[in-house]
Amino acid sequence: MEHLVRVQNESDRRTLAWLRERTSDAALAAAAQACIGPGRPGKPYVSQLCRQLGLRLPWPVRAAVTGAAAHIEVGDCHLAAIRQILARPQVETRRAAG
Repeated sequence: MEHLVRVQNESDRRTLAWLRERTSDAALAAAAQACIGPGRPGKPYVSQLCRQLGLRLPWPVRAAVTGAAAHIEVGDCHLAAIRQILARPQVETRRAAG
């Protein structure tokens, strides 16, 4: 299928594999052809294929594809720190800021 679609990185490969699990190769080929047209030369991106097929990656697949799990952990740490700051009494917060 990579001959019909732009696969630029591992994320695209995983997304394409996920699409192939959900649809037939014929449907993917037809969607790729539908994405190509006047003003859109060359191979379509994997994201265009998803939109053409009306499919959206579910959250666990997106996280695995983008490596977002590491970013989620960092975000959770920052949110925990923010919650601690907000949980402090206001007087203590003013002293720390001033």
